[in-house]
Amino acid sequence: MNKDEFILKAEAIYKSYLMGVTEVKVLEGVDFSVDKGEFVAIVGASGSGKSTLLHILGALDKPDKGVVAFAGRDLSRYSGGELNRFRNKMVGFVFQFYHLLDELSVLENVYLPTMVSRGVFGWLECRGRARRRARELLEQLGLAERANHKPYQLSGGERQRVAIGRALMNEPNILLADEPTGNLDSATGNGILEVFEKLNRAGQTIVMVSHNERVAQRAGRIVILADGKIRRA
Repeated sequence: MNKDEFILKAEAIYKSYLMGVTEVKVLEGVDFSVDKGEFVAIVGASGSGKSTLLHILGALDKPDKGVVAFAGRDLSRYSGGELNRFRNKMVGFVFQFYHLLDELSVLENVYLPTMVSRGVFGWLECRGRARRRARELLEQLGLAERANHKPYQLSGGERQRVAIGRALMNEPNILLADEPTGNLDSATGNGILEVFEKLNRAGQTIVMVSHNERVAQRAGRIVILADGKIRRA
């Protein structure tokens, strides 16, 4: 694989945290890359740093040392505005606990990323297109009839599908999923994995972290995070 084909690449990533006076080393020289169109699973035990790595890849956190490059450009060289745009448009996030807003409808939760990226006048100009895009996503995810419901009226699997729709709203280059089935029963989680597989077949790049090897087997490639470093499965 040519290095120029990597959509996201991390090199020599180190990250530690202070717990009281104790330094806890989480990532110790992680090297990781993902090609456009891949579906990669990162597997590791609880506390192995999987979520930390995913947050660093998505620019939600910064490494102590090392480089994360998106499409060949070091994220540390992005301005604050460029980082906000990267997090809003280039990357879509799916979390274990959904993080939906109960005061908004399902439809509003899905188009929220577009709304917050625009000023008042920008939103007034694009809101019709945004709502159509959100409705199309809900249709694809089997939730068209739930558009006007509130998240608390949905099942766990339905809420996770709404979260996936929200993550896809701005047509991100890469989808980062943090234990997306971790809060679901096996059958419901299987449905979410089927959604990811369908998205990947359509060309969506996905990086998913999980402690469950059975879940990880659904990805096209598996890497293992252990002792602060990435190892091949």
